[in-house]
Amino acid sequence: MKKIVIDARESGTTSGRYVDKLLEYLGKAKPKYHIVVLAKPKRVEFLRGLLPKFEIVESPYKEFTFSEQFRLYKQITNINPDLMHFTFAQQPILYRGKVLTTFHDLTTVRFRNPAKNWLVFMIKQKIYAWVIKIAARKSVAVLSPTEFVKDDVAKFAHINSRKITVTYEAADQITEVAEPVEGVNDDTEFVMYVGRPQPHKNLERLIDAFVMLKVKHPNLKLVFAGKKDALYKRLNRGARAAGFDDIIFTGFVSEGQLRWLYEHCAAYVFPSLSEGFGLPGLEAMVHGAPVVSSNTTCLPEVYGDAAEYFDPTDPFAIASAVTRVIDNPKRAEELRKLGQKQAAKYSWEKTAAETLAVYDSILG
Repeated sequence: MKKIVIDARESGTTSGRYVDKLLEYLGKAKPKYHIVVLAKPKRVEFLRGLLPKFEIVESPYKEFTFSEQFRLYKQITNINPDLMHFTFAQQPILYRGKVLTTFHDLTTVRFRNPAKNWLVFMIKQKIYAWVIKIAARKSVAVLSPTEFVKDDVAKFAHINSRKITVTYEAADQITEVAEPVEGVNDDTEFVMYVGRPQPHKNLERLIDAFVMLKVKHPNLKLVFAGKKDALYKRLNRGARAAGFDDIIFTGFVSEGQLRWLYEHCAAYVFPSLSEGFGLPGLEAMVHGAPVVSSNTTCLPEVYGDAAEYFDPTDPFAIASAVTRVIDNPKRAEELRKLGQKQAAKYSWEKTAAETLAVYDSILG
């Protein structure tokens, strides 16, 4: 039986949702391979419970470190797989076995994180760009979540796009009981964003657009849901200093609270400048939220006609798009129906099946 090793060191993180869902549905598909999963120590028991037929191996090596480059390299070499699937770009560049790599986007090489030391971040950015090119070129095959990312990686790394297979991701229905979030209730009119506040998420322009919306909608609130990291704290301080009291920073929300926000918002607004798939907007669609989205990168590809689009570089355009939805109940209801129909086109079961087909094509 041929052996496939899957790098799941990102399991349990926000960005690791892809690998968690891929593994879950690969387990259900009962592949004809011996699957070895590499996981951080805190995720080993969880994954053993989820995947009893797979071999789960502890791999404590942090991403973007020397231990990843050398100790992980040694670990993989000792396992001696027929195929190594790196589910993110980061990997030991010296490993020369048969490799499949999933590239989610190239955002990190294009946007700076202002919460980090600019010089250190710039150096890391340059190294990461180099790793991406090396990884793409040495991989026998590449996976991407959208056609946009497929073309982007092919151009950036100078590889043939025929080497890349698109395996779309998906959004699941949240099964936890919906529960309200402090600061909003059934009578609150609000628009929302959920996720991390990195610069490419373009949240400052969303705040500028919100100020415009307040002229006509004085009771409207803007809800930012997500862990209060350094960037969110910085955004919060700026909003408070400008006197924007109707902006609510919830901090971390449970699955039930996120479900409640999706089900009660007047619109989910996604102002991002760059995405690889745009999972939050699709998740909002699953739960019946009208989606108002940036028209950049992969988002029109993923959302189709199920979103109201805007130019994310123009706060007035953002405000106008939101107004077209929250002032028009007919349009809002149309987007709810279109969104649920669009989200139903994607499934993790299909993602896993298409990934298995790539494994088969590589291993014969």
